[in-house]
Amino acid sequence: MGNPLQMNRDRPLFIVVAALVASAVAGLSAQSLPAAQSKSAIIEKVIVKVNGEILTQSELEREQIEALQRQQNAKIVDPKTLSTDAGLSKALQEITPQLLVEAVDLLLIVQYGRELGVKFTEDRFKQALENIKKENKMDDKQFALAIKDANLTLDQLRQNFERTYIKQTVERQEIMKNMSLTEEETRQYYKAHPDEFMKPPTVTLREILVTVPTETVGGQQTFSAAKDEEAKEKIITIRARAMKGEDFATLVTEASEAPTKATGGIIGPMLTDDLSPAVGAAIGKLKPGEVTDPIRLGNGYRIFKLESRTAAEVEAFDKLREQIAQRIYDSRLGTETEKFLLKLRTQALIEWKDDAYKKMFEQAQAQKAKSGL
Repeated sequence: MGNPLQMNRDRPLFIVVAALVASAVAGLSAQSLPAAQSKSAIIEKVIVKVNGEILTQSELEREQIEALQRQQNAKIVDPKTLSTDAGLSKALQEITPQLLVEAVDLLLIVQYGRELGVKFTEDRFKQALENIKKENKMDDKQFALAIKDANLTLDQLRQNFERTYIKQTVERQEIMKNMSLTEEETRQYYKAHPDEFMKPPTVTLREILVTVPTETVGGQQTFSAAKDEEAKEKIITIRARAMKGEDFATLVTEASEAPTKATGGIIGPMLTDDLSPAVGAAIGKLKPGEVTDPIRLGNGYRIFKLESRTAAEVEAFDKLREQIAQRIYDSRLGTETEKFLLKLRTQALIEWKDDAYKKMFEQAQAQKAKSGL
């Protein structure tokens, strides 16, 4: 289930999607209501019963809204597309089959967890709420507004938390117990995927800055060509002294006007990719101890000394042991979970109340089987 606080950050999209989903979602169903029934108020529509527990239309709509928001946040879908009936209907057609599969599977796992005696206590719920408020620096009023903006009630939020907690407990107790991992498997994965564990190249620099004085003219910051030339000549003189062997750190103390003066002009270590193009080009071919030509950068002229450089390299296995194990577990979890769910589905009584949604569900299941998941 989505985080209501994330919804709050994208409130304009939420309002658009929430308003349109309810009207467009009816078009997904081939089952029309009798005329007399359509004129009366419908409290809730049941889509499917899973061992007697229901998935309702409003629950599916919340899942659809959250899925569309995730796609928008990931720039998979253009918000403008969702503002049209045709665009929204197409988006719903694409996401709904998988959402139905996930919803049914979640009900099956939660039911299994309850049979095991897994409980989500009131104390756990209260602690979860406090954690959310603390992590997002929200008081009770702000939290209440976030929940309202997310179109959720506390009962619905509790249900979301409960289902997630039970699902994670079942995965840990019933699925991951079958996922043993040896030291040799971990090392083999490390050797087979070196690109996943590369330590990026870094550089450590020292800088000296000579600023170009500015003045305000007509509300705009400006500088004279004479002042610019004066600063340039000064940095050229400083570089010449460095090239003759004077200690660069001493020159920093004497002449630099950069904030790094207090630390001897040190910058880094920092990732090479994080350098500005101008600095990256200037130090590209330098060897440690060498100094760049003057660069007009920002508020003045700078020179940089390359203190050290580290090349890209694979990090040591011992530092990555737990990370590698987690990646292997993650890659196996999907397969093991599907085996577990297949057993639950075989034993379950799944009663569809909407033929169109049933076809979507079966379509997604067939696609999953075809892909080998």
